[in-house]
Amino acid sequence: MAVRHLYIARHGAADAFGELTSTGRQQAELLGARLATLPIDAVWHSPLPRAADTALTIAQHLPSVPLHESAELIDHVPWVPPIDEMPSTMRGFFDGFDADEAADGHRIATALVEKFAAAPTTDDDTYEVLITHDYPIAWLLRHALDAPPIRWFGISSANTALTVLEFRPGHAATLVMFNDMSHLPVELTWTGFPPSIRP
Repeated sequence: MAVRHLYIARHGAADAFGELTSTGRQQAELLGARLATLPIDAVWHSPLPRAADTALTIAQHLPSVPLHESAELIDHVPWVPPIDEMPSTMRGFFDGFDADEAADGHRIATALVEKFAAAPTTDDDTYEVLITHDYPIAWLLRHALDAPPIRWFGISSANTALTVLEFRPGHAATLVMFNDMSHLPVELTWTGFPPSIRP
């Protein structure tokens, strides 16, 4: 039975302008070295510079692997709960999202799942890297676990932390690992989280 292996990572640490910092570049190099030991078929990345540059760095460790931009991996809010279902603690976060913005974000999230969260269509295993952002990772994980839509909110990934999902025909998705940072030294871990809550 063929398996689709997705190696999903948030981009490296970035500055306020969305450009990789020196820390982010180091993180991307180390993630690339880790992925170089795997039979990767393709690297996909968000169009945003922080993800594209992370993917380019990783690609240097995978010289024969094709690199593709994917609009579905762009940073977006995947689902906004209806106001009558929204917990009061979430209202500040979603304040200002109008119906059109919410619908557009959910359209992208639906396309993301359709493109990547599916079993392979061939008889061979596939191995793909997705370089994206915090919210799309949360949405893919929520989908894989068949959790309610609201559960994407509050799932966070550190910069270049690795999440691995597997998809098989006729089977529920498998979560192999989430937010794994074992390729990073301690001083490069937990970026992307506020300093006050880093373990």
